[in-house]
Amino acid sequence: MRAKIFRGSMYAAAVFVLILVLVPLLWMVLSAFKSRSEVLPVGLVILPSEWHFDNFAKVFTVYSDINFFYSYLSTLGVAALGVLLSLIVNSMAGYAFARLDFCLKKFFWCFVIFQMFIPGISILITSIEVCSFLGLLDSFFVLVLPGVANGYNTFFFRQFFLSVPRGYEEAAQLDGLGRFGIYLKIFLPLAVTPLIIIGASVFMGYWNSYLWPSLTVTDNVGMKQIMQVIMILRSRYRGDYGVVVAGTIISITGPLLIFAAAQKYIVQGITISGIK
Repeated sequence: MRAKIFRGSMYAAAVFVLILVLVPLLWMVLSAFKSRSEVLPVGLVILPSEWHFDNFAKVFTVYSDINFFYSYLSTLGVAALGVLLSLIVNSMAGYAFARLDFCLKKFFWCFVIFQMFIPGISILITSIEVCSFLGLLDSFFVLVLPGVANGYNTFFFRQFFLSVPRGYEEAAQLDGLGRFGIYLKIFLPLAVTPLIIIGASVFMGYWNSYLWPSLTVTDNVGMKQIMQVIMILRSRYRGDYGVVVAGTIISITGPLLIFAAAQKYIVQGITISGIK
């Protein structure tokens, strides 16, 4: 009886959390089809009295100086390149700290760990000054390069590579593989789950970035990111939240597809992290 009560309580808690998550999402989807007066009504309005599909059309025809579709593709390109470079740099750094012996290794590793405890907002002005000095402002590179190297991602890869048995590496060395060959042909295939977990996390970081693009991409309208365009929709369609919500729904399709594709590996990664 006690086990049944416990299981029933767990099911009830799971259903409660599911309701808390789904109700705002359902409300957002329904609001995208409502008129301006029904999104924030005085009384409770769940279903729209008239379905306004033109809210989605207004997203793409907001103003001639802003192209929502182009901004979507631009953000997708920035996120994809950022993920690729981040996985390459951080996995190689994690392998170096996990398997290679070099001078001042512990000293440099302390700097990598120390970076994890520094809030990004505290070095925001300094980062902008560096990008300005390098001439990267209002360019594609200022959106990609600052987020490539990350202390936590390097730490995650290092911890995973430390768990790989030494026998694999020794056998590869006997077969004539060098360090780069061992990294490329032995360690990377074993690190599929960490690669997908870190890749999904980095993608979400680039996709949801608003503050950094707003401060570094000001004059180049063609490089406006998706979150910047959502804020522009909010300012130009004041009170017409149906259009803003419609744009928000379109903007979350990318992260939803990434999560749906990587869901199994994300769960496996959480399990591996918990065991370690």
